[in-house]
Amino acid sequence: MVADNVATGSSATPVIETQNLRRTFNDTVAVEGLSLTIYRGEIFGLVGPDGAGKTTTLRLLAGIMRADGGSATGAGHNVRHEPEAIKPKLGYLAQQFSLYEDLTVLENLYFYADIYGVSQAERDTRIPRLLAFARLEPFRRRRAGQLSGGMQKKLALACTLIHEPEIIYLDEPTTGVDPVSRREFWDILSTLHLQGITLVVTTPYMDEAEHCSRVGLMFQGQLIACDTPEAIQDMVDGEMLEMQPEAPNRIAEVLEGMPGVREVQIYGDLLHILVDDAEARIEEVRSAVEAAGKTVHGIRKIKPRMEEAFIHLIRKEQSAARSRI
Repeated sequence: MVADNVATGSSATPVIETQNLRRTFNDTVAVEGLSLTIYRGEIFGLVGPDGAGKTTTLRLLAGIMRADGGSATGAGHNVRHEPEAIKPKLGYLAQQFSLYEDLTVLENLYFYADIYGVSQAERDTRIPRLLAFARLEPFRRRRAGQLSGGMQKKLALACTLIHEPEIIYLDEPTTGVDPVSRREFWDILSTLHLQGITLVVTTPYMDEAEHCSRVGLMFQGQLIACDTPEAIQDMVDGEMLEMQPEAPNRIAEVLEGMPGVREVQIYGDLLHILVDDAEARIEEVRSAVEAAGKTVHGIRKIKPRMEEAFIHLIRKEQSAARSRI
């Protein structure tokens, strides 16, 4: 368990806080001892492997699911004891498309306006603005079931925004959509961020984590790192070499276990090699490859990427867990 580091300045206003939040399903611990503070206007990313507890955490924060222990507050309300009071201030975008496929884009927006009690005057202003904002104006008469995956996600977000929530929870909002739609969706989220809306996003994509103000890494129900993307990248113990050798799979086996080599990760025809000292090890690594009868097409020092930082931190946590057994 790790305390979250704050990079938003001393004047930042907490809008979501948890203390030792816990949720179990039978004998499975989904969330354990989660203590977290999220500040107004942040894009906060929750990342981690499948089963890490990300979706459960969002549901606990939104009051959709009750915690077994600990406390959580959001937008000034106790989530455990006032779940209905907090819901008008929240928007929740689930992983699966949950709108009415037989209704048109426009009809879905009107339906959700009715659910949240948005007045006629407000909806007359908001709906055209949301259609333009989500780039759905040309499709307003199309049934939701006939939209592409990317457009369905944007429609779901527009419906989530109809009552102008203070906080929006988004559970893997771009999973299953094409790269262009994914980029467009994040452009929309960035605009919401600039408007001061607090966004909490779970994502399996490490490049998306880099768009967040801060990121929390969850593993086996616990928060094991929480900081800005840049600070998390700096948590890697060592320096990274990138190399393009012949037969990268074979060379990875050669390099693993060498003095000063801590990890070797394969990315297509590239190897990323975590070493204790890049300057000291670069020629040793090159010589080991050549001694194995393979050619090095290029080798250089690079900054660890977010994906590599998370893999490194998870492996470090796994190693620590094994040592406690």
